[in-house]
Amino acid sequence: MPDLSRLRHELNREKRELKVVIETPKGRRNKFKYEPEQQIFSLSRVLPEGFLFPFDFGFIPSTKAPDGDPLDVIVLMEEPAHVGCVLDVRLVGVVKVVQKQGGEEKRNDRLLAVAVQSHQFSDIKDVSEIHPSTLKQLTDFFALYNKDSDKHDEVQGVEGAESALGVLEQSS
Repeated sequence: MPDLSRLRHELNREKRELKVVIETPKGRRNKFKYEPEQQIFSLSRVLPEGFLFPFDFGFIPSTKAPDGDPLDVIVLMEEPAHVGCVLDVRLVGVVKVVQKQGGEEKRNDRLLAVAVQSHQFSDIKDVSEIHPSTLKQLTDFFALYNKDSDKHDEVQGVEGAESALGVLEQSS
C-alpha cells in the first residue's frame, strides 16, 4: 500500500479541484488518524456521546499544516465515504482555527470542500453558497471538537474559496 500522506493531491488551480483522503466518515464518533510510518489508519479517540462528525473528515496529501500534520479538510457529500477513501473535491472555503494547548497557540485551519461527484453540493463554488445552518453546524462542531481533551479550538471565522486556496498553497 502506498503512503497516502505522500499521494499527489493534483490541484487544478482554475477549478480548485484536488484529491483528499478520508480518515473519519460522516456520522461517526470514532476519530481515525492515518499513521504514515505504518501506512495504517488507527483509532485516535472516541468523541463524547451524541457528538458525531457532521461530514467526512480527512486530510490533503502532500501538505504540511502549522501543526505538523497534513492539512485538515471536511468534505460535504450526501453519504459517508469509507476510511482511506480518496475523493476528488472542490475547495470552497476555510474555517480559520487557532488551537491552544499547554500555553501554546498554533493555526489549525480546516479547509471546506465539496465532493465533485455530489448531487446535492456539486453546484457550490464558495462557502457563501453553503446554507447558513450547515455552516453554523460546521463551525460549532470545530469550536467544541476538542472540548474533552487538553486542546482548545477557537474558531476565528470562515473565509471563501480563494482564501482556502491560499492556505493550501502555503502548506504544499
